[in-house]
Amino acid sequence: MSTPTEVAEKPDGTAKESTGSSVAFTATLILLVGTALFGRRLFTGWFTAGGIRTWATMFVGVTIQAMPFLVLGVLLSAALTAFVPASFFAKALPRHPALAVPVASASGVVLPGCECASVPVSAALMSRGVTPAAAIAFLLSAPAINPVVLTSTAVAFPGKPQVVIARAVTSLAVSMVLGWLWLLTGKGGSWFKMPKNRHAHDAGKFDVFRSAMLHDFLHAGGFLVIGAAAAATLNVVVPRTWLDHVAGNLLLSVVILGLLAVLLAICSEADAFVAASLSQFSLTARLAFMVVGPIVDVKLIALQAGTFGPKFAVRFAPATFVVALTASLLVGWWLL
Repeated sequence: MSTPTEVAEKPDGTAKESTGSSVAFTATLILLVGTALFGRRLFTGWFTAGGIRTWATMFVGVTIQAMPFLVLGVLLSAALTAFVPASFFAKALPRHPALAVPVASASGVVLPGCECASVPVSAALMSRGVTPAAAIAFLLSAPAINPVVLTSTAVAFPGKPQVVIARAVTSLAVSMVLGWLWLLTGKGGSWFKMPKNRHAHDAGKFDVFRSAMLHDFLHAGGFLVIGAAAAATLNVVVPRTWLDHVAGNLLLSVVILGLLAVLLAICSEADAFVAASLSQFSLTARLAFMVVGPIVDVKLIALQAGTFGPKFAVRFAPATFVVALTASLLVGWWLL
């Protein structure tokens, strides 16, 4: 049996990283849950008592809402790593990267999950040999055009099928544009951390599945908790009354609702109902809210930073935001 020293000194650093991820995740979770429970005493004078209750409710709500889909993504990611041969992906996607992007975008319809699930799945696709451009296109389309999201949109906007069509078309277009943009800008260079397959080739498939699931859950789960805390804080700090003052200006309202979607970090299965409640805004502005939310929000930025590196997130999030707003304006003018 290996001694603790020997385990810590493994050349690939797997044991050390798993232990560090576990400790970081546990410490972060305890800290934030403690803040939610006892924040009223700790931060008296910083927030109102009502604000503390709102923060705790938002933090727990976002975490609980996103965690099942994160688990789904982790399970699918581990299954892809352990049980699906790399040759499958080479056969499923066109060999030319520019053609693989739209195919990967369209395949996002098969995963009924939110953005939390798409990050670990896209990382697993990259580690199995899929070109990053195609994996990124899938990352953006999966939480936005799957049947659950489109059905919830139809329920939230009864009698307005054009809203469902506009959301699907816009989200699909954004995912393809970002995938192609990745190919045109040097494919990441030194600022993209390529996910690695860290498991020995001679290990059993179920051992690989178990270790991959544990690593991905601890790694992505910690960033999800951090993102949920940020979303809850922003919900408490940002005032709501100013929304009425910008609803009359189309361009400004599109930008504002896009920013609001980033800050609220609502799961893609639920954001259509929030958008429908913002009745003072135009359909185009609410389309921007529904397009931006599933592809760039505070918890998703945190997940991407943890998976692909902070340098990637700093560049990718603003580019995605601009492309999403532009596409929303164009499709809204065309269909809405």
